[in-house]
Amino acid sequence: MKKIKEIIVVEGKSDTNRLKDCLGEVDTIETRGSALNEETIQRIKKAQLDRGVIIFTDPDFNGNRLRTIIQKVVPDAKQAFLPRNKAVPKKSDGSLGIEHARDEDIKKALADVYSTKDLENKYTNADMIDLGLSGNAKSSKRREFVGLELEIGYTNAKQFLNRLNMFNVSPDDLIAAVKKFDKGSSYDSK
Repeated sequence: MKKIKEIIVVEGKSDTNRLKDCLGEVDTIETRGSALNEETIQRIKKAQLDRGVIIFTDPDFNGNRLRTIIQKVVPDAKQAFLPRNKAVPKKSDGSLGIEHARDEDIKKALADVYSTKDLENKYTNADMIDLGLSGNAKSSKRREFVGLELEIGYTNAKQFLNRLNMFNVSPDDLIAAVKKFDKGSSYDSK
């Protein structure tokens, strides 16, 4: 993998160390977990202007919360997502995190970054309900599966709708992923 020119925004030191182990020379800004302060936000804004940033937070509640905060202040930042089942710690008492991912999963996530430029909002809450992505008992599992298939990550229904629009997911790709879930794919949601 070629050197990444952007600065990668991660949550902590263990994420930075893992990326350096996997990729070699890489520059990061650490949010220090959920303790995102104004100084760090200003560094992220400056990094976006100077080199661009890639938001690469853990696929859990705090990671999604940080991603949302950063995205509001740097809306044109690129996004990299690691599926939840690729960030599982070896010990059962640990939390999901980039630091637990295999090299190939980290490289794939960073090779498949998304940009939010030139987007058009085309999906609505009604679409989410029609596709079973919100409003029923299987919606959460369906979003998890579809998010993995589309490589946009897993989140609640409101944020999932935002991501569908943010990443300009084509209707064909979305419907294909939903149908794959409906066919009872061999998806493992560890």
